[in-house]
Amino acid sequence: MPMYEFQCDDCGHVFEKLRRLSDSGTPPCPQCESAQTQKKISGFVAKGGKSGSSPVTAAPRGFT
Repeated sequence: MPMYEFQCDDCGHVFEKLRRLSDSGTPPCPQCESAQTQKKISGFVAKGGKSGSSPVTAAPRGFT
């Protein structure tokens, strides 16, 4: 199950919640119990290749 980040429109509290892809709606705020929450857009980090090299900034082989 993926972890999603939510923010409460009423109190501003930011929280994370494990959710199934099939779950609809947004969970209530655990701080103030408001139903006015929104899913935040979150980035993710992907790492590949040799350790210490960044897939975004590493030069292709033969181009050093």
